[in-house]
Amino acid sequence: MAYYVYILKCSDASLYTGYTNNLEKRVKTHNESKKGAKYTRSRRPVRLVYFERFKTLSSALKKECKIKSLTQKQKIELIKSNLKTT
Repeated sequence: MAYYVYILKCSDASLYTGYTNNLEKRVKTHNESKKGAKYTRSRRPVRLVYFERFKTLSSALKKECKIKSLTQKQKIELIKSNLKTT
């Protein structure tokens, strides 16, 4: 099973970081369901701007924690650097 760490850009330009084992379903949930994170429910629509795939939940959670500790500027740089490599 694969795990994903992702960053969403919200309608107010804020960034939300999370993890999941089903990226497409989770982004859809953030945009359409009451089960989406409370933070994103009031900032819809959200758009996926970054993700990384991991083999283990542990490695995904470590990366999520690392990303959450970054400043907004550093997160934007991470997103930009990912765009250059894809």
